[in-house]
Parts: sequence; structure tokens; C-alpha cells
Amino acid sequence: MQAMAKTLTADDMLPLVASLTPRERVRLLRLIALPLGAPVYLSVPPSRNEFSADEESLAWDAEGWEDVG
Repeated sequence: MQAMAKTLTADDMLPLVASLTPRERVRLLRLIALPLGAPVYLSVPPSRNEFSADEESLAWDAEGWEDVG
């Protein structure tokens, strides 16, 4: 059984932030300053397999809606 991760506090994180290089501190500040809801892709681009190349990827959505309306 896996133990639940401990929630970090600002006091826990301060030594970690202090150990960052100046360049990484700037990167962290930029990530923190992003407006809420900003796309995560600004910091992490999508992986090669993130989007399916399936030609009928929406076909399953069409099933069962014939009688609605």
C-alpha cells in the first residue's frame, strides 16, 4: 500500500527554492506569474502521443443520440 504524499508548506519549499540557480528561479517566477487557467503547454509542450491520429476519434460520441430532442 502506498502512503499518501505529505502536503508541502511554504516553509518546506523555501530551502528548495533557495537552492535553485538564478536561471531556474526566473523560470519558477515566470511559471508562478502565469494567469490562472493559462495553458500548461507554455511550460510543457504536448507529447508525440498526446493527440490521437484516429480518423474516427469522435465516432463514439455520435452513438446513442438519435432519440434525443
